[in-house]
Amino acid sequence: MQYRKFGNTGFEISALGFGAMRLPVADVPLDGPEPDLEPAIDLLCRGFEAGINYVDTAYFYLRGWSEIAVGRALKRNHWRDRVRLSTKLPLGELKCADDFWRILENQLRKLDTDHIDFYHFHGIGESALSGPIREFRLFEQAAKARDRGMIRHLSFSFHDRPAAMKTLIDTGEFSSVLFQYNLLDVANAEMIAYAAGKGLGTVAMGPVGGGRLAFAGGVFEDALGGKFTTPELALRFVLANPAVSCALSGMGSAAMVDANTRVASDADPLTEPELAALVRVREQCGELRNLYCTGCNYCGPSCPEHVRIPAVLEALIYDRVYGFREHARSSYARIGSAPDKEERNASACVGCGLCESKCPQKLPIRKHLAEARALFEG
Repeated sequence: MQYRKFGNTGFEISALGFGAMRLPVADVPLDGPEPDLEPAIDLLCRGFEAGINYVDTAYFYLRGWSEIAVGRALKRNHWRDRVRLSTKLPLGELKCADDFWRILENQLRKLDTDHIDFYHFHGIGESALSGPIREFRLFEQAAKARDRGMIRHLSFSFHDRPAAMKTLIDTGEFSSVLFQYNLLDVANAEMIAYAAGKGLGTVAMGPVGGGRLAFAGGVFEDALGGKFTTPELALRFVLANPAVSCALSGMGSAAMVDANTRVASDADPLTEPELAALVRVREQCGELRNLYCTGCNYCGPSCPEHVRIPAVLEALIYDRVYGFREHARSSYARIGSAPDKEERNASACVGCGLCESKCPQKLPIRKHLAEARALFEG
């Protein structure tokens, strides 16, 4: 396992972090009968034994069982002394300042520990600064929790615009940041380097693009002559960024743990020519995908038949642009499958053309929908 300096925290953490959202735990309410947590605990310990020393969970993961499983795993073999623990405060649950303490104390009980190494404000954007952070004086609460030894460092996880990430970093309140970054989404690349330059630890979530890069085959694999599978390439791409401290992978099986720890043990994830080849293909794919759809969704509300146009075109892009055949088909199959949503796939298109009148790119949407219907339903 490779280890990297984690900002100015004084810690060195493993290049691979264990995301505890996809552990093998039955879908049982927290106030219901306790599910069998042993498979999840065993899996976490397998990762720790392979050298992973950073584990990330959250208040709501696996209906609350994730924190309990992580806490029990850390109790085994005194892993708590060697593994850095990250969890998250759900700001949407706060109704008053006292809720900060209620939730934190509950998390400490569930995790069966006296402190949390990295306590994240969960999924915040710039608006949180003028919202709950100011309303409930959360920086002040966090400082008190730090003084009391309940947390070591304040962090934030992030899904907003890159400019908002800079605003949050510049508050000077945070020691690390958790962000989206992968082979399909490099929007945060500049801000990752900025965060590292400011002394923050940097953790990349979604290295396999939320499952989009989890399948074999495709243009990225072809670019390197099949030397690595697409999932392995995706992780190597993230780890090849020197500004990334840790790639956080949500692992649900022993095979995933073993495969990812092998990659994270490689001192040189990608050679310069390999990285350049991937970047070149990614840029070419970006240009091609815009010929199908830019994802603006101006067309969506206009469809009288409730065709989920951006999702249909996204599935088409996965197949035609990236060569992710299996993922494309599974993505298309999910469109219209939710009983509580009024949305339909390409077969519902009647060819009225209203969508094309709304498209700022003047794309031939009806043609693309017909192509998707023939490809996925033919």
